[in-house]
Amino acid sequence: MSIETNYNSLLKAISDYENLLSRVSEEEFIQSPEDGGWSYSETFSHIFQSNLFSLLAIEKCIAGIGSPNRKRIHWLAWLILFFGRLPPLKFKAPEKIAAMTTKISRADALILINKFKTRLEEIKSIITNAKPYQKTKHPRLGLLNAKEWLRFIEVHTVHHTRQLKRIGRKLRIEN
Repeated sequence: MSIETNYNSLLKAISDYENLLSRVSEEEFIQSPEDGGWSYSETFSHIFQSNLFSLLAIEKCIAGIGSPNRKRIHWLAWLILFFGRLPPLKFKAPEKIAAMTTKISRADALILINKFKTRLEEIKSIITNAKPYQKTKHPRLGLLNAKEWLRFIEVHTVHHTRQLKRIGRKLRIEN
């Protein structure tokens, strides 16, 4: 997939997040499902905090301060990026990312979204400068280069739109 395709897909997914944010009340946004899963608030916190963290990885690759590595990515990472889907299993977020996930307000979520969109736009214009062998380590997928990180951000963001729909069904809120 091209950078432009990944970027446009991300913008579409972010628009879905923004639409949901505009439709739910503050109370609905922070309410946790009875089964103990994440609230909308925690999901927004997770996705946009981890996306910002992933943009840092891209910036390292672009700046040439990643790990020089000419090996192919792990076959599982390749499958995820190729098919654009995470495996249909429940995963716990890596500890570093889980520690950043908190209940936030709708206003805080909008700030995170806007910060991410601004940084994403900046990176989109320079990602082609990244060398394909400059990589940084993903906690589960291993070493990824800048374009692979961008694809991962897209896959991860779209994955969580499905989670938001599940949360809405559990809370009986129409998504």
